[in-house]
Amino acid sequence: MATQIIEKERLKDYLDHFSIVIPTELTEIEVASLELGDQIAAEWVPLSGLSYDPKDDVILVDLDNGKYEHTIQQPVEFAVQEGDDGIQSFEVKCSKGHLHIIKFRQPRQLPPAA
Repeated sequence: MATQIIEKERLKDYLDHFSIVIPTELTEIEVASLELGDQIAAEWVPLSGLSYDPKDDVILVDLDNGKYEHTIQQPVEFAVQEGDDGIQSFEVKCSKGHLHIIKFRQPRQLPPAA
């Protein structure tokens, strides 16, 4: 698996482009820190889009057509994990030291009717 670091200056354009070109993805968000332990913030719900607001310095993860939102305040590091079949996850460290792991997978297709 290859890791690519996206600099903050490129983050808005990168996430805007990602949100346009991604197929329907199911998304799990895990937040990990020494004080919180590992917490699941979202468990395999449809991803509607990701955005970065440089003015407020916040990443917004929009899930299930706006039913759920996950925000990451003051991201300090944004890493893209890529596997053989594309982007597997984003790992975002915020200024509080929390690690937000945003994992992706394709919805499973139903087999043809018998």
